[in-house]
Amino acid sequence: MVTTKLPELTVGELSRRSGVPASALRFYEDEGLIRSRRTAGNQRRYCRDALRRVTFIRMSQRVGMPLSAIREVLALLPDDRTPTRADWARISQCWQHDLNARIRQMEQLRDQLTDCIGCGCMSLAKCRLANPGDQLGVEGPGPRRLADHRGEGYED
Repeated sequence: MVTTKLPELTVGELSRRSGVPASALRFYEDEGLIRSRRTAGNQRRYCRDALRRVTFIRMSQRVGMPLSAIREVLALLPDDRTPTRADWARISQCWQHDLNARIRQMEQLRDQLTDCIGCGCMSLAKCRLANPGDQLGVEGPGPRRLADHRGEGYED
């Protein structure tokens, strides 16, 4: 069996294929999220599986995952070969609990916003539903226990 090595991608090709700016790709590399090798002319060359990794990074960012968490999960993928579907399925389980919790929080926020709009105050800072029992909130926004709550350098 003869294995054919797939051509590598330049930073420009990876950028065009992924829709991610080259500057972001270089940043991802600096952050240890993707890897490249350098040519004799010091140009970056990415394995084709970098395209899937970049897609994973962008999708993860879209759901609010910090780069540090993305880096930790990507570190679970094999370095010596292209990750398989099973590899990707395994790492997708890492965040299942966290993503379900985020979904519950978003649903709760959606429901509370409906209640807040219905109450008529139109202000989360003053809303008795969102901030029940806030004794100092009735006096208005900002710090209330300081003698001069305008702050240093404030001039009338």
